[in-house]
Amino acid sequence: MVSWVFMLPLFKTHYSVGKSLLTLKPAKDPTTEKIGATSLVDICAENNLSTVTLVEDSLIGFLEAKKQFDAINVNLVFGLRLSLCTDMSHAPAKGDPLTDHKIIVFAKNGEGCLLLNKLYSFAQTKGFGRIDSEGLKSFYNESLLLIAIPFYDSFLFNNAFVYNSCCLLDHSFFSPLLFLENNLLPFDLTQREMVTSYSSKYSLETLETKSVYYENRSDFEAYQTYKCICSRTPGRSKTLDMPNLDHCGSPEFCFESYLDHESS
Repeated sequence: MVSWVFMLPLFKTHYSVGKSLLTLKPAKDPTTEKIGATSLVDICAENNLSTVTLVEDSLIGFLEAKKQFDAINVNLVFGLRLSLCTDMSHAPAKGDPLTDHKIIVFAKNGEGCLLLNKLYSFAQTKGFGRIDSEGLKSFYNESLLLIAIPFYDSFLFNNAFVYNSCCLLDHSFFSPLLFLENNLLPFDLTQREMVTSYSSKYSLETLETKSVYYENRSDFEAYQTYKCICSRTPGRSKTLDMPNLDHCGSPEFCFESYLDHESS
């Protein structure tokens, strides 16, 4: 039974390093068994998903994703999550945590995938992986690309909950799709109100989504451990007793939670 409120699962894989326990390898692959990861390919096959939406932090895994999902007749929708900065000509190599915020650029078709690759290459070579509004405008094509605003890490979220100084999004040349989520974090309801208010003010569409980084709620501790390992930096010790992982306080970023919503 499908819920009357449609929810789109947004998957992330091991190609977004430190962000997901899901892999594009089939479960029988020895690499998958060795690292204890969960196969997204098998999740799609076992749950009869006709389409899978990936939101990755790079394009490195695109070709493998296309190959694996074509093999099981699952349509792939690919989105690139990247930072939008104020001015990429003056963007520092490590970015500006006070002004940078995230957007997601989806390819609508094959030609859009080629354009997305050009945009990604431009951001990597000219802006240390980031792009500004002028750069985005130079690549944007409404028939080829769709730009979405994530529920977390957006300019709205960063300004409200991280006390950053992100500039308001310049969407004079496109109409972004705003994502909504509810993962039982204490600020989710307030953030939803801000997103819906902003969408109403500018006549923008919203979509219920679920970010999925692992299969079951019981995988949360393993996910937290993985993030601790991948995000270690000198001078910042991360342990399970004190992981120091901002906003990582809910086990709901999983496929099990999505299935519970769809069956309710």
